[in-house]
Amino acid sequence: MAETAASPLAHALRGIGIRQVRLATGLVLFAYIVSHFANHALGNISLGTMDDALYYHAWFWQSWPVLVLLYGSVLIHLGLGIWALYARRQFRWTGIELTQLVFGLSIPAFIISHVIGVRLAAPLFGHEKDYPQVFFAYWVFRPQMQWMMYAVLLISWIHGCIGIYFWMRAKPYFRAVAPWLLALAVILPTISMLGLYQGGRAVQRASGSPEWRADNLSREKVGTATEQASLELISSAVLYGYFGLIGFALVARGVRAMVERRRGLVRLSYGNGKTVRVPIGLSVLEASTRFNIPHSSVCGGRARCSTCRIRIIGDCSQLPTPSNREAFVLERVGAGNDPAIRLACQLRPRADVAFFQIFPANTAASSATAIKPAHAGRERYIVSMFVDMRGSTKLAEQLLPFDTVFIINRFLTAVSQAVVECGGQPNQFVGDGQLALFGLSADPQTACRQAIEAAARIAVHVDALNEFLGDDVPQPLRFGIGIHGGDVIIGDIGSEEHTVFTALGDPVNVAARLQDMTKALSCEAIVSENVLKTANLEPGDLHRIEVQIRGRVEPLVVYTVEKAAALSDMTADFAVAAA
Repeated sequence: MAETAASPLAHALRGIGIRQVRLATGLVLFAYIVSHFANHALGNISLGTMDDALYYHAWFWQSWPVLVLLYGSVLIHLGLGIWALYARRQFRWTGIELTQLVFGLSIPAFIISHVIGVRLAAPLFGHEKDYPQVFFAYWVFRPQMQWMMYAVLLISWIHGCIGIYFWMRAKPYFRAVAPWLLALAVILPTISMLGLYQGGRAVQRASGSPEWRADNLSREKVGTATEQASLELISSAVLYGYFGLIGFALVARGVRAMVERRRGLVRLSYGNGKTVRVPIGLSVLEASTRFNIPHSSVCGGRARCSTCRIRIIGDCSQLPTPSNREAFVLERVGAGNDPAIRLACQLRPRADVAFFQIFPANTAASSATAIKPAHAGRERYIVSMFVDMRGSTKLAEQLLPFDTVFIINRFLTAVSQAVVECGGQPNQFVGDGQLALFGLSADPQTACRQAIEAAARIAVHVDALNEFLGDDVPQPLRFGIGIHGGDVIIGDIGSEEHTVFTALGDPVNVAARLQDMTKALSCEAIVSENVLKTANLEPGDLHRIEVQIRGRVEPLVVYTVEKAAALSDMTADFAVAAA
């Protein structure tokens, strides 16, 4: 029992990698920035309001559990930033990626003196610095420093917003919340900087008063000149140490390059006649980027999708073991037990390897100037429907080729018409089959009902087509349908010039397998229990069975439908609403 309970936790932990840790720590820091900026914004009311609110801000963020979380996040996030500088094998950045890294690494250089002068001064010398003391230092004593404060506000905010964008752009709700996030991204730093300006001006005006200086610049508040000199010395030492870390990361890159050159190169054969030689330690996806070889990668090489998957040709024993994150993603797509399937963004071969891309980018080598798709993928609950025409091979044997193509096109037209009528989108045509997607612009319950209703309408349209064709076909056209839903990645696959919009993920593969099973189970449609439950529909007289899907450990509960037209009774209320 304990092993069963621990299994989901262990499975979830396998999906945690460096990027997930960086995201978690970044969210903690971004929450602190939002809280701090909101406090700054109160300066538009008055300096007193600003200072009073600081008490509650400090009460929360300086409580021991939160303080440990905050400073732990600072150290981990900063360390991962320096690690990213070292680990990145090539510097073909996009503008937004380069901005995020440069801004992230520059933030400590701007705030070290502020953190030492305010946070460390309290435990070392007992200073009680609040807004009045900071404003005096930056607006009166060293007025040029106020511009540094504005700069660090903008830099930290832009860095955080880029991270939030990278995280949320693949979420199904991103388009809905994007306008609100943009408004927040513009308004909050603006009113925050205005609040700082108003507070600084207030201190400038008040600082001429001897009484104000006596109350706010006393020994207990700002310390002595000797103590200030000690704080500045500590700040300089920490700043030099930080620059030393960055320098060490850059030197380590050079040393690694020298070591890799001594180790030699590995040959990567792409299975299409293209072969490149790269240093040991470079990932397959990074090699594709370096040599301008088109390679699908919806998530941009972040191990959040499986579109860069490759199949190894030949011996797999010399390949490095998949990381926890890679193994987690491969399990999600049903390839966890196949050692020949790997993620190109994670595999770093140590010996020559040959492979081919499972999702090749549709572009000619001559135009391959970038490997990234036109639009990044996003995660969404999608219902996948596979529809396949039965007996097309036998039909081709009995009819002329052009007649066969005509009939198949009429069949696919009838299927597409039913899909569109119910709110779905025909996505891919493979021979005499079609993949249709539901839920691109609808909630999960509606998407499931749309797919079930579409299956019923397909039966009606195919019956009408059979009546139209009459004796022109040896026997009536038949079909099989598989329907399954779940979270998938939807986006453009290919190069910037040649892309195909599609859905990728385990639910799509399961729908295809269910369609194949309709032949052996002698039925027209198979609907997974997941779809019926999400649609909030009762199965009624449908036959419930458990089937084993290749690549999945647990059996899948599905319902077989002898005649797809019978599904119209289940969705009668939906059909009336749609009409």
